[in-house]
Amino acid sequence: MGISLPELFLYLTVMKFHFLLIALCCCTGLKAQQAKPNVLFIFVDDLRPDLGCYGDTTVKSPHLDSLARKGVVFKKQFVTVPTCGASRMSILTGKLPHKRSDLTNEAAESMVRTEMPETFIEQLKRNGYYTVGIGKVSHSADGYVYPYNKEKSNQLELPNSWNEMLFDPGKWKTGWNAFFAYADGTDRNTKKNDVPPYEAAPVEDNGYPDGLTAELAVKQIEKLADKGQPFFLGVGFFKPHLPFTAPQKYWDLYNENDIALTPSPDMPANINKASLHESAEFNQYKLGDEKASLQKPVSDAYARKLKHGYYASVSYVDAQIGKVLTALREKGLDKNTIIIVWGDHGWHLGDDRVWGKHTIFDWSLRSPFILKTPRQQKGFNPEQVVSSVDIYPTIMELCGIKMPYKGDGESLLKAKRNTAYSYFKQGITVRTDRYRLTQYYRNAKPDIELYDHKTDPWENRNIAAEQPKLVKELQVILERGNTGVYQTPKTPTTDQPDN
Repeated sequence: MGISLPELFLYLTVMKFHFLLIALCCCTGLKAQQAKPNVLFIFVDDLRPDLGCYGDTTVKSPHLDSLARKGVVFKKQFVTVPTCGASRMSILTGKLPHKRSDLTNEAAESMVRTEMPETFIEQLKRNGYYTVGIGKVSHSADGYVYPYNKEKSNQLELPNSWNEMLFDPGKWKTGWNAFFAYADGTDRNTKKNDVPPYEAAPVEDNGYPDGLTAELAVKQIEKLADKGQPFFLGVGFFKPHLPFTAPQKYWDLYNENDIALTPSPDMPANINKASLHESAEFNQYKLGDEKASLQKPVSDAYARKLKHGYYASVSYVDAQIGKVLTALREKGLDKNTIIIVWGDHGWHLGDDRVWGKHTIFDWSLRSPFILKTPRQQKGFNPEQVVSSVDIYPTIMELCGIKMPYKGDGESLLKAKRNTAYSYFKQGITVRTDRYRLTQYYRNAKPDIELYDHKTDPWENRNIAAEQPKLVKELQVILERGNTGVYQTPKTPTTDQPDN
């Protein structure tokens, strides 16, 4: 049997419409996929909020300040653990520490053993994102698990999170050597600590590893721009972590004599020195000019030199971040990319006579958190007290992805808690808008500390004994953050130093 011309015409018309409908659906699906916001997350090691956008008038940080003007600067963001690996695992999983191993730098290695919840990077990957990591995102300097003084392994620290994990160690050959690098190709590891804690060298930006990381990130942005797929790009910079090493031009930005000394030169009043530490990480740099201790502060001249090195390192990493942000903008990707810059914890720069992190004072727990969304986002409160565990659910909401489990944080688009819990040194501390209350689980007394940030913003005086009623009220809030990580004052300390 034949087919008539009208029937053939009708058939072809229907088929044409069918194919147009399929094409339209495919295009719509592709556009929907491309409409998902990309995520650029920049992790910065040991960066405290000494930046222009946080009100610091000394530090030169033009690129971060420019980003801050376009986004949200969370002024009261506190990390959960003041050591690198544990702090990063807490932010990656959205979980507070619940056991003693969660307080150590080896916390990240538990991801290999699948003992930890899924990271927000893994969730993005599961939901169609192409995930790329560069440098120190979790704890390892290059994303692989191996000791400081050994050859690089093939074991990823976050095995389920990455499509690609990249790093350029340059002349230092391994990630951990690069982490402790000096401009001549040596490092703290191979020099067995016979090195100074600072260096200014007449080199270009790629004369130190963070310059190589910036170059690698720029190349990846160029590739990701052509991929046609939403992406997560995590970039981990080393500076200003010890040693304070940066090209000479960044040291030249500062007049050392103009650098102010700490407003907290002595230990806080009415505390036990067990709340602080003897700056072991800093003192292992054997060629330092002076040793730090709780017995007396370092000289004013040396304190200024060290702060000079820290500030130069901050300006150096700010310039590298600027290169990454410029590449994103030049590719037009900034229009649909969530940008986050986060410091993994603070650092005592001679404050309370300490040089380093590893305390549960504001100096060590408060760090920068800058967030820029593609479109103006209502609901954020930059003055609110927030915790780093809030970042996971915030990313999920901004990307339209459901949380895979109930974490310990809340999306900052609707956060109401206004508190932040932190853990270390046998202690649990809670930061409210006005107060910090700390409970230590130890035999050394006093084991309770209370600081009023309205009258004492630098936490120079413990007033717990003077305010028993207020302590009792705040202990109710503190107990909500008691995850069982510390249970008895007779439990020996197992917190590990971050090197």
